[in-house]
Amino acid sequence: MTQVRFINRSPHPLPRYESASAAGMDLRAWLPDGPLTLRPLERKLIHTGLYMALPEGFEAQVRPRSGLALKHGITVLNSPGTIDADYRGELCVLLVNLGEEPFTLNDGERVAQMVVARCEQVEPVEVADLDTTQRGRGGFGHTGTI
Repeated sequence: MTQVRFINRSPHPLPRYESASAAGMDLRAWLPDGPLTLRPLERKLIHTGLYMALPEGFEAQVRPRSGLALKHGITVLNSPGTIDADYRGELCVLLVNLGEEPFTLNDGERVAQMVVARCEQVEPVEVADLDTTQRGRGGFGHTGTI
């Protein structure tokens, strides 16, 4: 298993997998000044107090938590947010309230999940033609189902 180094300036535990086959680790809000309320359509940057050093060749994606989205309309605005291997700043989560009611976030609450994955840089090469495939140029809704 690949190790990822963290500095934790919050009183909360490091991210961890909540089940044996989980793909994402939960990120928790660090709200030292107390609860924070998101009004409908309001967005706020939520601090975690975490700093991370990903190994070269990896990225982390910040994604919404399905329960918050379903029950309250709370989601990650730039989903998935990408954290590059050379970023060393605080991990923050950009939340938005798409629900109809204000939502109050408490210190330590799980606000997003983070998936760490291998990624590879590629070399863009300009060409005149591309190989053909069965799908071809079929884009949004091309299979007849949306």
